Amino acid sequence: MPAAPVLLLDQIDSTNAEVRRRAEAGETGPLWIVARRQTGGRGRRGRAWESEAGNLFATLLTTTRKPPAEAAQVTFVAALAVADLLDQYAPPSLVTIKWPNDVLLAGDKASGVLVESGVHPSGGLWLAVGIGVNLVHAPTGTERPATALAHHLRGDIGAAPRVEAAAARLAEAFAVWQERWESLGFEPILDAWRARTPGLDGPAVARLGHETVKGRAEGVAADGALRLRLADGTLRLISAGDVFFGEAA
Repeated sequence: MPAAPVLLLDQIDSTNAEVRRRAEAGETGPLWIVARRQTGGRGRRGRAWESEAGNLFATLLTTTRKPPAEAAQVTFVAALAVADLLDQYAPPSLVTIKWPNDVLLAGDKASGVLVESGVHPSGGLWLAVGIGVNLVHAPTGTERPATALAHHLRGDIGAAPRVEAAAARLAEAFAVWQERWESLGFEPILDAWRARTPGLDGPAVARLGHETVKGRAEGVAADGALRLRLADGTLRLISAGDVFFGEAA
């Protein structure tokens, strides 16, 4: 599967918002919308996403005939693509994933993924696979420590990639994982994701918006949901939420 083309814009409110507008106007993609600067970037649960120039802000517009629950698996594809991007510049031993799709460098957050979707005018679903990567700047004052790729470069790498180079490499990596997902199903995606995701067996706290639950993580289910064993022995399957693992729990 060839990489989707990349449209690089100097400034926009939000790459996810632009993809939504294009999808609702009938565009099907695949197309990456990349911005050098965002004026209204968003993270999960409505949080602002700091958008300093030099970092990567990218959203893939694509469409699918998969049912919504299956289409949501694209978030794991996105995390693997980001990890592959970081591998090309940082020591791979530093690159890990935190459930479900935060990519970390030396344990600190370097990337976030926000997937949005809706019914496409031509049928099926449109997907906005939003990806932010801290290439040179890391936000301060965040709930969890954040970092940037520029602070973790391999010895043979002189500088973090420019936005256009990072976008091209991300698009290439995403296409590889998307092809595997489309042709082989979710299992090999989940297997590769598990190999990069420590802390899936141990203490965990999940903030679910309306409640906070504590327990012990017992890996993930076949659909990628987190298995959380509560103190009373019941098993909760967590499909979305903010989860803290290990000592942070």
